Amino acid sequence: MLRLLIAFIAGYLLYKLITGEKKHKTKEEISKKVATGEMVKDPVCGTYVSTSSDIRVKDGDKIYYFCSYECRDNFLKKLEENKQK
Repeated sequence: MLRLLIAFIAGYLLYKLITGEKKHKTKEEISKKVATGEMVKDPVCGTYVSTSSDIRVKDGDKIYYFCSYECRDNFLKKLEENKQK
């Protein structure tokens, strides 16, 4: 019984080690994409969004990318309020 418990704990620790490494790699990949300009920060909520996102707004020469339509709509409301002032 003790051997089974030790084997289970060792297997669980190995699993956590492997999955933790995958998460670490994805954070590194995101950092590289941000550094190369493939990802930009959503101006409303601050999440990183791919520049190939379909949810975007062009204001003059600047293009803003959004993670959701809700963030885009909030941005457009604030943009309209600022233009009316």
